[in-house]
Amino acid sequence: MAYSDTKAESYSGASIWELFRGYVVLMKPRISALLLFTAYCAAIVAKGGFPDPVTSLALLLGLGLSSGGAAAINMWYDRDIDAIMERTQHRPLPDGLIPAKNALIYGIVLQVLSLFVFLTFLNPLSALLSFTGYIYYAVIYTMLLKRRTPQNIVIGGGAGAFPPLVGWAAITGQISLTSVLMFFVIFFWTPSHFWSLALYKNNDYKRAGVPMMPVVRGARTTKIQCVIYAVILGIVTIGCGLTNDLGIYYLIPSIIVSLWFLGVNIKLLNEPDHELKWAKKTFHASLVHLPIIFLAMVMNVLLENLL
Repeated sequence: MAYSDTKAESYSGASIWELFRGYVVLMKPRISALLLFTAYCAAIVAKGGFPDPVTSLALLLGLGLSSGGAAAINMWYDRDIDAIMERTQHRPLPDGLIPAKNALIYGIVLQVLSLFVFLTFLNPLSALLSFTGYIYYAVIYTMLLKRRTPQNIVIGGGAGAFPPLVGWAAITGQISLTSVLMFFVIFFWTPSHFWSLALYKNNDYKRAGVPMMPVVRGARTTKIQCVIYAVILGIVTIGCGLTNDLGIYYLIPSIIVSLWFLGVNIKLLNEPDHELKWAKKTFHASLVHLPIIFLAMVMNVLLENLL
């Protein structure tokens, strides 16, 4: 970690724009955007339509601050291995743009602001759930699991699964069976998403000493488990359509997408372990799968209101 802390001193002359961009990158905006998307979709289902502007803004701002703060803590803690891995070595800390202590303070302040937004404009349960997701990612996954067990992604997947619970609670002040199933959709989606990435970034994780499943158990075991989780994911995803909150307009596309995603994972399983074409395709397919599923939930609500 001394590497990034020392190197940061050489960037004292960075422009305001470079620093602004660096602090935005610390929040992992692309990941945060997906979290906000799933939370807002859950809020729409809970409301049976679009929430009012104040509630919508408070939810997106509060959760954005929380997820961004957790990401900043993650980058602060992982700055040593980020400097080793090719895909992360140009992040703001290993690149020396932002001092480590600034990133830590930033991550904490963002979460404090998030709690203020939730408690002022929404309700205590949504604040508690958002804070739990923050702790889950920043502490449980990043500090306790990531470097210790190949099950880091499986157990840690709960961190990214909290937003639908937050979105639901923001509207209703409680959680429901549908919101819990949404949680598990993301939870069981996570292994195929991250392990397919880890398959073709395997050398990166080896160099950094991160015990991702392909590093510890090998490609074959990883691919088998991806298929298993894709099956469970399909069951949970389709199960959402059997609740009182979602119906036929969600159920049909959820079946189609679930079968397609399972097929992609089977293709990954059948690919020789030294080839990486389907590892990349599976990762990209996962980035399509989740948005389509949550969009289908929203479309179900809109079509039921229209027809």
